[in-house]
Amino acid sequence: MIDEIMEYNRKFVENKGYEPYLTSKYPDKKLAILTCMDTRLLELLPAALGIKNGDAKIIKNAGGVIVHPYGSVVRSLLVGILELGVEEVMVIGHTDCGVQGMDGNEMLEKLVERGIDQQHIDIVRHSGIDLERWLGGFESVESSVHETVRRLKEHPLMPKDVRISGFIMDSATGELNRVEE
Repeated sequence: MIDEIMEYNRKFVENKGYEPYLTSKYPDKKLAILTCMDTRLLELLPAALGIKNGDAKIIKNAGGVIVHPYGSVVRSLLVGILELGVEEVMVIGHTDCGVQGMDGNEMLEKLVERGIDQQHIDIVRHSGIDLERWLGGFESVESSVHETVRRLKEHPLMPKDVRISGFIMDSATGELNRVEE
């Protein structure tokens, strides 16, 4: 698959397929979006929101959540806010999320089945990481979005003038509904 992607990329650059996407690093709409890495949202989310290349910073991870208050998600948002002019943050969960109901113990079992040495798991666990929690999911998308918004608003490094709002997107239709605080 990677070889096919590389060949496509070579032709894309050769044919100047990038020209319609040229923009700056500054988001035109002064917007950052934290959302899930779900494949259904790849094109649906921007289309449903009416955003195009250059409009927003989009940060994606499993579940569209903050796993650690000083991890890459918060860091990326702060870079967007402090360096690139982001003024608003949308946290967007979605229906039928694969992280909902995910079990951290089952994930650990799958790691072992895939050949990860128990000694490595123990080292991570003894370094202070709650692996079951870190690998686990959430009970409901609404509570996850609500909690992520709360964590961002209460974060000691988050400027108070940044507007932060939560939403749930229908992963089939793109319909967006606000999660009330």
